[in-house]
Amino acid sequence: MNPVEPQGQGKVHFPVVDFHCDALSKMLENPSIDFMADGRLDVTGERLRVGGLRMQCFAIYLSQKWGKPRFEHVLKQIELYRSKVVDRGGLRPLHWKEEAAGLADPLGGGPCWGMLSLEGADGLEGNLFYAELIFELGVRFLGLTWNYANWAADGVLEKRNGGFTEKGRELVEWCNGSGMLLDVSHLSEAGFWELAELSQRPFIASHSNAKAICAHPRNLTDEQIRAVISVEGRMGLTFVPWFVTDSGEAVPDDLLRHIEHICTLGGEKHLMFGSDFDGIDSWIKGLEHPGRYPALAELLLRHYSEESVKGWLYGNAVSYLASNLPSAPKAE
Repeated sequence: MNPVEPQGQGKVHFPVVDFHCDALSKMLENPSIDFMADGRLDVTGERLRVGGLRMQCFAIYLSQKWGKPRFEHVLKQIELYRSKVVDRGGLRPLHWKEEAAGLADPLGGGPCWGMLSLEGADGLEGNLFYAELIFELGVRFLGLTWNYANWAADGVLEKRNGGFTEKGRELVEWCNGSGMLLDVSHLSEAGFWELAELSQRPFIASHSNAKAICAHPRNLTDEQIRAVISVEGRMGLTFVPWFVTDSGEAVPDDLLRHIEHICTLGGEKHLMFGSDFDGIDSWIKGLEHPGRYPALAELLLRHYSEESVKGWLYGNAVSYLASNLPSAPKAE
C-alpha cells in the first residue's frame, strides 16, 4: 500500500531539516522512478516543497538482497543523487559549513538543499581511498554499520556486541582528520562507547528514538542519549512505527513521549528529525511522507513553545551543521 499523495494538512509552515531517507536505494532498484512526483517514493521533490523542507539528507544504503556490498553500488547511488535529485530535482548539494550557515535564515527561500550520507561502511570494502573518494564526491556523514558486523565494527543486532576492528579505528581516525562526520544509528552499544572515546568531533544518531519509551534495540539508552548531548551531538527522532511504540502501531502523538523523555535528559537543544522515509513499508498515520511536516508542526505547537518547535524542526540541525561540517577550501 502506498501512502496518500502530498497534502500538508497543516497551516503552520516552518522550515524543516530531515536527516535520513532511503530514496536513493529505491531509485537504484527501479530506474524508472521519477524523483519529482512518483508515488513509489515517500520522498519526492514535490513533497519536499509541500512540507517546507530546507534540507533533506539522502542515505546511501546497500541492501542485503544485492549480495556482497560493493563500492560500485555506492557510486551508482551518488550518480543517481546528482542526476535525478540535484540536476533534475533542483536540490542544492550541501557540502560546507559556510553553506549551512545560510540555512539558519528561515526566510532564505530557494530550493531545498540535499546532503549525502553513507549508511554502513560495508561498501567501502575496507579501503580508505574509497572513503576519501566519496568525501570528494560530497558525502558528509558516515554511519559506520548497518545492523550487523562489517569490516569496521559490529552493528546493533550483532549478538556478540563487539566494538571496532583495527581497520575500523583507522577509519574513525581518518574521519576525525578529514571532516567526515559520524553517525551512531545502527552501531552496537560497545561500538557506541568506543566511538565516544575515539571521536574528536560531535557525532549524531541520525534516526533513533528513546529506548526507555520503546525497547527496540535500534533505540538509544538514557546513558547513550546523555553521551550524545554531552558532546554537543544531535539525535534525529525517527518515524519508524516499531521504533515509536512497543506495539509497532503509532500515531503522531506517540512521538511526544520520546520528545518529552529526551528533553528531561537535557536534550531539548540536541533533538532533530530523521524520518527514515523510504526505509519503511508502514507509516505513522498522518506522517507518511515529508509533505506531512506542517501537520506535525501544528501538533508540536499545541504542546510546546514556538522556540522549541523551531529548534526541533530545523534550528538544532542547522546549528550542528554550521559548526561541524568542514570548511570550504580556500581558492588559491
